[in-house]
Amino acid sequence: MEAVEDQSEVFAFLADPATHGLRDKITRIDTHGAVVFLAGSDVYKVKRAVFFPFMDFSSLEKRRAACENEIAVNRENAPDLYLGVMPVRRGASGLQLGGTEGAIVEWTVHLRRFDEGKTLDRLAERGELDLEIGAALAEVMVAAHERAPRRKGGATADLQRRLEETIVGLGEDPFAPSAVEALAARLRAAFQANETLLLKREDMGKVRLCHGDAHLHNIVLERGRPVLFDAIEFDDAMATVDIFYDLAFLLMDLWQRHLHAHANLVLNRYLWRCAEPEQELEALAALPLFLALRAAIRARVTAALGRLEKAEQGKRYAQAMSFFEAAAAFLAPKRALLVGIGGLSGTGKSTLAKAFAPFVGRPPGAIHLRSDIERKRLFGIGEYERLPEAAYRPDVTEQVYRRLREFAEVALSAGQSIVVDAVHAKAREREALREIATHANVPFAGLWLEAPAEVLVARVEARKEDASDATPAVVREQMSWDLERLDWQRFDASQPAGELARIILEEFT
Repeated sequence: MEAVEDQSEVFAFLADPATHGLRDKITRIDTHGAVVFLAGSDVYKVKRAVFFPFMDFSSLEKRRAACENEIAVNRENAPDLYLGVMPVRRGASGLQLGGTEGAIVEWTVHLRRFDEGKTLDRLAERGELDLEIGAALAEVMVAAHERAPRRKGGATADLQRRLEETIVGLGEDPFAPSAVEALAARLRAAFQANETLLLKREDMGKVRLCHGDAHLHNIVLERGRPVLFDAIEFDDAMATVDIFYDLAFLLMDLWQRHLHAHANLVLNRYLWRCAEPEQELEALAALPLFLALRAAIRARVTAALGRLEKAEQGKRYAQAMSFFEAAAAFLAPKRALLVGIGGLSGTGKSTLAKAFAPFVGRPPGAIHLRSDIERKRLFGIGEYERLPEAAYRPDVTEQVYRRLREFAEVALSAGQSIVVDAVHAKAREREALREIATHANVPFAGLWLEAPAEVLVARVEARKEDASDATPAVVREQMSWDLERLDWQRFDASQPAGELARIILEEFT
């Protein structure tokens, strides 16, 4: 897996400030597939003349095609970053960038330079990747998947082929043969268990030409919003995947970096925003396979890079082993749990759910089903738009609760833990959740939150950009309700959500 062509002259040319009419030093960034030159306000990216089983840039023509395709596949997600393809030519006076005279000796992708310190991997390394960015990430992924071109047939077979190629690729250092064999058995078993589901999703139109490489290094914060860039350009087949498999790369990367709350938030907000929640909840059955395969491929690629770059081999091998261990952990069986959270408006049900959901069940944590979100979805309005009073009639509320229970049943069947967040003021609403857990043969925890009226009113008054439409008047009305047979465990909701989450996790997980 070594370079098949000497590109050192071109690299030296692009690294020379004089090439760009600059005095400041040019920054060079090397990856396994490209060399990137940061020159003032411009970026020039050259494909390495390499051949990998998963990437072939071994000829000038193949590199030209890859450069042109990179522009095509990235302009939808990052139209302001990708400027075009520019050749490096050999003229009478030597190499030149662009122009029309002379033989083309290399191709570059020309981009507008962004602050490379604001790629999300850099923000994560500095501890600056806050949860608000995580919420925006979900919206970016939903939008990217909605506009991604649909593709028919073959994705499930391609996934199986990729799985087998990955297993073979893990058969070299630094991976122990016995560990590879164990992981291979689990990956194959997971694929077989989900093959029918994956084929069904192909028929549903869930296979699309996606970004394909949506990990944190390929997302940058621009004007406060995440922007996807550097999509897979060298093989459309590799990027033609189930949208949930595309999302899984981002979830895996967040989880692997111990950003568990971020991964859980991205998944839940993705499900809140998607148009067909039942279908995506059903797809959770394949999520362990998707996460594990993403991690295994990352392990394979990182190890291959270590074998290519001898000076960095120790570091790369350590990273590869970390991904390999993550792949095995994603496939480890873990029993699902159904949690019901009830309480009057202002008791902090949603805040508590967000605090402990990442630590419940298998990665990336529990699915958070929220009545406020489902009510807004039922009426086809945005999360922060207010509904009329008629949307809170008892018959509408019953319909919302029924949807919550239906979604919970689907997700539990897929093996994911669930948190159902709603007032649950009636005994029959609470009992219905327990019955779902019994039918699914999973443990159930019913949590009832309560706090003094003045605390609830103050919290409701302080809300900003929240899906709940509750007002102080609603809280005061709720205080008079008959809660009937309240057999869920009561908790003091006036304490900080983080402390309450710790108490609940110690008791129920």
